[in-house]
Amino acid sequence: MTKAKLYKELKHVNHSREKRLHYSNLVISNPELVKPLLEILFDVDDKISCRAAWVFEFMCSESIIEIIPHLNVFTQNMHKVHLDPAVRPVAKICELLVTANYTKTDNIMASHISEQHKEKITAACFDWMINDEKVAPKAYAMTSLYMLGNEYDWIHPELVIILERDFKTQSAAFKARARHILKKIKK
Repeated sequence: MTKAKLYKELKHVNHSREKRLHYSNLVISNPELVKPLLEILFDVDDKISCRAAWVFEFMCSESIIEIIPHLNVFTQNMHKVHLDPAVRPVAKICELLVTANYTKTDNIMASHISEQHKEKITAACFDWMINDEKVAPKAYAMTSLYMLGNEYDWIHPELVIILERDFKTQSAAFKARARHILKKIKK
């Protein structure tokens, strides 16, 4: 399938789990589609990029190892994503990557996620935390930063400052996640 045909197919993707799962399985079955999917995702001013992000998130949720050959492209471009419907899945993918990196069982990702990847994920997560983003990207970013902070001791103090500063002005969902993260940090 060409990039142009994939682009046309992405017009059929909607919020339904069924559609996102169908297209993510199509990409998993045809790994050569990951590269054009990412190209579409990182065409950040095109509304179809959001649909590409939804499919890419589902693909990573189903099979995180599919991202390995594309880690550099993903981490080098994720900061460009700015449309709300695309930011959430990109933040979720970061959380999936960080979680996979620190898992204690069958950890294939740890050998593929480099220091540079972690730096870019950390920077993007802090950007989502301090920018005017919706609660979901902030929640995914909090979790990612908490896990990264277990390896990099400077992250937790910075995260605590942001969480405590924003606590009063954010939503109930933000407060619930922040309370959980703060409790874990202060243990």
